[in-house]
Parts: sequence; C-alpha cells; structure tokens
Amino acid sequence: MNEIANGAAGVASIGFTVALVIVALIAWFFINRVSVKATRQVRLLEALLEEQKQQNVLLRRLADAMDDSNKVPGGTQDDNNDFIRLIPER
Repeated sequence: MNEIANGAAGVASIGFTVALVIVALIAWFFINRVSVKATRQVRLLEALLEEQKQQNVLLRRLADAMDDSNKVPGGTQDDNNDFIRLIPER
C-alpha cells in the first residue's frame, strides 16, 4: 500500500507541474496579446501626432497668408478688425 501512495504522490506532483505550466502559458498568451495591442496603439498615436504636426504647419502658413492679404498698404488697420470690439465692456 505504501508503494501505491508514493506513486500517487509522484503523479500528483507531475500533474500539478503540468497544470502550472498550462496556466503560465495562458497568462503569457494574454499578456503578449495586450502588449501587441498597446504597441499598435502607440504606433497609431505617433502617426496621428505626425499628421497633426503637418496640419499645424499648413494652418500657420494659411494664417500667415491670410494676415498678409488682409493688411492695408498704408500700414493702418481698419477699426472693424479690432479685437477690443469682440470683448464686451463690464
């Protein structure tokens, strides 16, 4: 009877080790999957940042071009374009 008990303990130990390895592989799979998704999101965010930088440059060029075309040749600006008129007095 003692030999059967010793054999069962060895099988249980091997079974426990196999179960532990399976759980570790499942955990590794999900952690790796989350890491790949995060990496993809970082790449997309970096691409979006680059596009926004390009759009900002184009917007600045457009704003500068609009400012240049709205200037009066004499160097004086029209009173209608004043920012003070946009802010109500209290």
